Amino acid sequence: MNTHLERQGISQRALDIADKVEAFVRETVAPFEGDLRCGPHGPSEALADELKALGRAAGVMTPHILDDGGHLTQRETAAVLIRSGLSPLGPLACHTCAPDEGNMYLLGKVASPELKERFLPRMVDGSMRSAFFMTEPAEDGGAGSDPSMMQTTCKMDGNHWVINGSKTYITGADGAGMGIIMAKSDEGACMFLVDLPDPAIQIVRVMDTIDSSMPGGHSVITIDNLRVPADQMLGASGEGFKYAQVRLAPARLSHCMRWLGACVRANEIATDYANRRMAFGKPLVDHEGVGFMLAENLIDLKQAELMTYWCADVLDTGAQGGAESSMAKVAVSEALMRVADRCVQCMGGQGVTADTIVEQVFREIRAFRIYDGPTEVHKWSLAKKIKRDWKAENAA
Repeated sequence: MNTHLERQGISQRALDIADKVEAFVRETVAPFEGDLRCGPHGPSEALADELKALGRAAGVMTPHILDDGGHLTQRETAAVLIRSGLSPLGPLACHTCAPDEGNMYLLGKVASPELKERFLPRMVDGSMRSAFFMTEPAEDGGAGSDPSMMQTTCKMDGNHWVINGSKTYITGADGAGMGIIMAKSDEGACMFLVDLPDPAIQIVRVMDTIDSSMPGGHSVITIDNLRVPADQMLGASGEGFKYAQVRLAPARLSHCMRWLGACVRANEIATDYANRRMAFGKPLVDHEGVGFMLAENLIDLKQAELMTYWCADVLDTGAQGGAESSMAKVAVSEALMRVADRCVQCMGGQGVTADTIVEQVFREIRAFRIYDGPTEVHKWSLAKKIKRDWKAENAA
């Protein structure tokens, strides 16, 4: 899968890692795709542990984080995470999945040395999953795409913060060993690192959702008088939104990387089917209606790849990349939705069965268009930037 685009600006070391990941995912992970331990709320803990053990043995656990604690560039990370996404189980086996990948990135950037030492080693080696507690129930008027609506509160009590509120769509909370909780103090948004499970944090239910690739699924949570030591806050009170931005742009792009890999594989499956399946005297691919869909897939996949690497390059300059990651998220998620839909259509009835991963990839990409910000929210944010920039350029 090594492309000319990948080879530009990427070290041989990173390309070797990417090749190793691809071989592992295709040869070792893909055979697990029909495992009965893959349920509606994601792979079971037993399957997750087995896959991670295989990843460790193959030397591909958190492959984008180096042995010395360093991190590949975002461009190099793209080459690796795209390969890990070639199977819906690949990011789990390689420990490049959400929300862990974004949480590790955040801790590596902003956590104190003490908090890094306490939490990061178990996250990097895959022995502990994590969760990110930000979104809140709409019926409570809580934060969703608009984080300023946050209702979860935190108040000082001695040398502890006391947190109360509700959260929803919390990926991987069921079974996580650590959580990052966002709450609102008098000064503004705050972030806390907490050990899980904790009796003050209750899982009300694990929701039934369209996607099924993430262990633990997505939970509705209540937080009742959770006491967190003051030194487990990230930064200072009121700095939570600043730290959220550190995490969100790279995490958005990581989603693009992983699901691009999934759609590359889905397109391979659809292409193979279209070349083998005969109808009306010739292979499906020779019928324009099918062949043209596969041609359009190649175009959309290449555009998604270009957008992903372009945004990665922006982040590698040290820029926050908010607008660029919004553009990439919209362009890539919409392009991949078209690809996944065409793969299903090309395969007809076979495309809607669980006999291949094409059906699952279609479901996962539909969710991806919402996760980490719906397309419409990113367009709205970009429109606001257009207006700000116009005003600045036309100021008297």
